[in-house]
Amino acid sequence: MDKLDTVKVKRTQKDYTLGFKLAVVDSVEKGDMTYKQAQAIYGIQGRSTVLVWLRKHGKLDWIHPPKSQRMPHKETPAQTIKRLERELADAKAHNLILGKIIEVFDGEHGASVRKKSATASSGNSK
Repeated sequence: MDKLDTVKVKRTQKDYTLGFKLAVVDSVEKGDMTYKQAQAIYGIQGRSTVLVWLRKHGKLDWIHPPKSQRMPHKETPAQTIKRLERELADAKAHNLILGKIIEVFDGEHGASVRKKSATASSGNSK
């Protein structure tokens, strides 16, 4: 019996049909092989050809990776202050809106929704 030799045939761009591209993308996305293994197995010459196919035909988002995979961004103290000031302004606006909603509810239904403060109700206790 003869040994079957695996001959790697170099391909040209014209050889890649849509079905072939989708099959390669599917096997890479399933985790059967890496994109570099797919290049070696299928004789794809270009270094980024499979990556381009993954971005174009794949189901995963290769352009915007999840935040957990991104490099953590270190804030400068000035950026931290600006971010916290924005968050404080948003919280104040949110609190103001909720206060107005409670006032409207109290006016329409005649019942007070607000809790009585702890200092007013427990003035004598120590």
